[in-house]
Amino acid sequence: MKNISTIKEFRKWRKNISGTIGFVPTMGALHEGHLSLVSKSNKTCEHTIVSIYINPTQFAKGEDLDTYPQMVRADLDKLSQFEADCVFLPDNSEMYPNEIITSNYNSDLFKILEGKSRPSFFKGVTTIVAKLFDIIEPTHAFFGEKDYQQFTIIKQMVSDLDIPIQIVPCPIIREENGLAMSSRNKYLTEYEFSVVATIFKALECGKNILKAGEIHADKLKREITQIINSESAFQIDYVSVSNRNTLKEIDGELEGEILVSIAVFLGKTRLIDNFTYSLSEEHI
Repeated sequence: MKNISTIKEFRKWRKNISGTIGFVPTMGALHEGHLSLVSKSNKTCEHTIVSIYINPTQFAKGEDLDTYPQMVRADLDKLSQFEADCVFLPDNSEMYPNEIITSNYNSDLFKILEGKSRPSFFKGVTTIVAKLFDIIEPTHAFFGEKDYQQFTIIKQMVSDLDIPIQIVPCPIIREENGLAMSSRNKYLTEYEFSVVATIFKALECGKNILKAGEIHADKLKREITQIINSESAFQIDYVSVSNRNTLKEIDGELEGEILVSIAVFLGKTRLIDNFTYSLSEEHI
């Protein structure tokens, strides 16, 4: 496994690589969710490249850029157990050599769900992903479905800009208590971790309501909200029921493919989770 920190050195190395290339972009502090993407790339592609870079343009003022977990040595130890050909480890001077700028790419999807609470987030995400795609030149890129809106936006960007990369969604990997794995879970206190299973409980209740035949978005959101509010430690940012493909909020009767997503604060930590469901076929 080769470790490369500069774009010049990476491109020199990349010239000698042919065949299918899977790419897993990360900000480090790797967990089983990240590693499942690497595993999927290993199974899908002839080569796998992982990036570790904490991208400043996707953090707003007051967010956790300065405290985001950094553990590169541990990350490299974990990746050594997989068939990663290369780990790209740039710094800010490589990715933003002149000044912090963002791309011109825009989408209406930037403004909804996560975008309401984090208005600059997706501009920063698409900026760095586009830059990394240009450097890495993968044939496939792997994204976890926990960040479902991010996956949808990246897929749209690739289509809009005619970038020849297949975007591969990968399922959410969870802790034993149902919590969706995230690098930010490290922020949770022992008490917070003990109550966080309420999020998964609420989503599972929502899924069961759909299985039982509920077809009204408002009722579904009320049931999920009630369970989350049963634990006073949570502060809800949003509970959403939207079209899975367009992310457009659904009011009234449900139909087709839906995405049920939530964002909550638990202490100082903001957590997101979701599930998808098909009302026209068996659930996903």
